Amino acid sequence: MITFKKPDVEQFFRTLAIQNFAVSPNEDQLILSTNISGKYNLWGMDLPNNFPYPLTFIDQSCHELLFDGQGRFVIASFDHDGDENTQLYAMQPKGGELFPLRVQDGERHMSPILSKDGNRLYYTSSKENSIYLNTYCYDLLTENEKLINKGEKAATYLLDVSPDELKQVYFRLYANTYTLAHVVVDGQEYLLTPQTDKQHTTSSVIFVSDTELFLLTDYNEDFSYLAKFDLQTKTFTKVISFEQEDFQSIKYNKEQQSIYIVSSRGVEDFLYKYSLIDEEVTKLDTPVSVIQKLVVTEQGNLYVLGRSAIEPFNIYKSEGLDKGWTACTNFGVPGIEKDELCEPEVVKYPSFDGLEIEALFFKAKEEVSNGNVILWPHGGPQAAERKSFRALFQFLVQRGYSIFAPNFRGSSGYGLSFMKMVEGDWGHGPRLDNIEGIEWLLSNGYADREKLLLMGGSYGGYMALLLHGRHPEYFKAVVDIFGPSDLFSFIDSVPDHWKPVMNQWVGDPVKDKEKLIEYSPITFLKNMVKPMLVIQGANDPRVVKAESDKIVQALEDQGVHVEYLVLEDEGHGFTKKENEIKVNRTILEFFNRYI
Repeated sequence: MITFKKPDVEQFFRTLAIQNFAVSPNEDQLILSTNISGKYNLWGMDLPNNFPYPLTFIDQSCHELLFDGQGRFVIASFDHDGDENTQLYAMQPKGGELFPLRVQDGERHMSPILSKDGNRLYYTSSKENSIYLNTYCYDLLTENEKLINKGEKAATYLLDVSPDELKQVYFRLYANTYTLAHVVVDGQEYLLTPQTDKQHTTSSVIFVSDTELFLLTDYNEDFSYLAKFDLQTKTFTKVISFEQEDFQSIKYNKEQQSIYIVSSRGVEDFLYKYSLIDEEVTKLDTPVSVIQKLVVTEQGNLYVLGRSAIEPFNIYKSEGLDKGWTACTNFGVPGIEKDELCEPEVVKYPSFDGLEIEALFFKAKEEVSNGNVILWPHGGPQAAERKSFRALFQFLVQRGYSIFAPNFRGSSGYGLSFMKMVEGDWGHGPRLDNIEGIEWLLSNGYADREKLLLMGGSYGGYMALLLHGRHPEYFKAVVDIFGPSDLFSFIDSVPDHWKPVMNQWVGDPVKDKEKLIEYSPITFLKNMVKPMLVIQGANDPRVVKAESDKIVQALEDQGVHVEYLVLEDEGHGFTKKENEIKVNRTILEFFNRYI
């Protein structure tokens, strides 16, 4: 009888992923950014056929992707090896040459919007205004460009352009929890939400006509909702909301006179259709737990890119409310059935001050469990761990490790006030939320005190370092993936257009000096005595390599065992399959040495 070995890391990390996708105006082609070749490129599918064919060979991540309204060409943006300096290119739908549209070394070109006739390209850029950003209109016929908005006060991003192209909507990012949107008409600026001293957010904004806009905001509320702004009367009106749900994005279908809403509640997403005609709301079933992108075509068909805890990114299509969803792609874990993967348990526990914290617990099956639990503080920090497929999680669970992922204070999806709790408090409340989560695991029989490990990336890497320095007694070994080690140098080294938000987000280096010292992991270096693995992308623009260099050198100087893995062609994440496999095999081998 043939006996197959346990799945190796390659099986899990040969799982394909999708970054982005776009659908042609007549729905005869779908273009997606995927790593079928091991590196990200654009691939096409001639619908309804689902067999993909290559369009580009650039081997880089695609950040933006959209069709010309007449289907003549595609606009795509790519960075280089994770540096996030996105450049804008045009491409024929059948692929081939990437025609450089707006390209400038060291600058970022973002948020492209095409005019209805496809002759004008609107976009936001860091060129000539690296801190507050500018918005430009580039004429594809004459190749002339004009500045249409000079950012000021905060990083300013273009959100939408009216059908007559006489009005634009922008939002200013004062902080992740303080974003204000305004519409510009004949040089006059109008705020879309009423004036108030209370911080709030406005996110997705769309024109449904030249005089009416719909937007998502949490003005005067804790959770975001759908509202509208009438340009003729300059009036703001709340439209619909759902208790304990944060509205994330909206799409408009002119023919149906409907708005589609993606909503978030903790670890899951939901999809709704709101009719502008009869003002009725319909909740739609979705094939995924988390929606990454929604496309609504002129014909009224829906396309969703999403994933669940046991299924990686796939694209699905729905032709009507009662017709269900058809898979356009069928990516899974090679050689592994879905029922062999781990669906997490959603748990809740009280923190040190009584605040309720929601968490995901991925439990290894009893027959393979080695009894070890990995604490995973998520990145962000104003993000959340959700029911989203992670090949690393599923592989580690298959190898006997359980994983505990708490959505500590500051996480998104739990309301504005919850999300603001991390601002200026990177190292106290969230740290204790994680510690209380560990104690809850121990007291409820989910973990043994002698079998705890720690791993995190980005802010999670920072938290891994801080927990190691403040609470080393809990952990046997620690993995830090591009985490800031010194908040002073982190604040100084982030991209320019991040800098206006740093005082509220992290702290003021002068006014908050003592607090930032207390919250910096490197302050507690002498307590970091457990074996460590540090992983870093050399091109990371968010948490620069110097942050990891500093902590590694300091640990080596005091004789701590530390392993350091640097990926020379990666940034804030791992986009190349061989690097992903290398990183995660290294993590497995590291943990295996200390269980």
